[in-house]
Amino acid sequence: MTNFKTVAGGEIFSAIYEVNKSKFLAHVKHVETEEEARDFVLMIRKKYFDATHNCSAWILGERGDKQKSNDDGEPGGTAGNPILETIKKNDLTNCAVVVTRYFGGIKLGAGGLIRAYSHTAALGIANSKIVQMTLFKRISLTLEYNFLATVENYLRNKKIRVANSDYAELVTLEILLLPAQAKNFFIEMNDLTAANFLYEELGEILLPVEIK
Repeated sequence: MTNFKTVAGGEIFSAIYEVNKSKFLAHVKHVETEEEARDFVLMIRKKYFDATHNCSAWILGERGDKQKSNDDGEPGGTAGNPILETIKKNDLTNCAVVVTRYFGGIKLGAGGLIRAYSHTAALGIANSKIVQMTLFKRISLTLEYNFLATVENYLRNKKIRVANSDYAELVTLEILLLPAQAKNFFIEMNDLTAANFLYEELGEILLPVEIK
């Protein structure tokens, strides 16, 4: 697994741009498969069925190796590809963008279309919540209750995530650590608990960290 940037899941981000009486609407969404991307494009097309064009692009995969764009009737290379290039410039993957155009009666020319679709896509991405999908180590940490307050205070100060807590005879916390944090974490746990703790490595997990 590799760390990568994408838009946050769970919502659709949007923006509006007008030039020479043509109205452009951008919609941006996190997608993980081609089926999700196609469904998103289809949903926007159905919602804006009366628009002149619904042009789109998406990039998929942790390395951004799956890419597709669609001009939806605009002159070749003036819509879908500029949207795709805008996604690339923002270093995003698992991201789909649809730019809807309502023609205002004034032709923009090839250069004008490229600028309009690029700018609208950029506005949509600028309005999006951007996250870094980051690899964390999952650690199960077990300790006695008399160390709990000290350890919880340490975790808060270091902004270390706690995924789960189990308060039984002993306390067990599922800790999420960045790989670079792991070495110091165990040294500091030794100091805080006088080495009175147990731990188990539970593997790794990829989680979003908001960067914008």
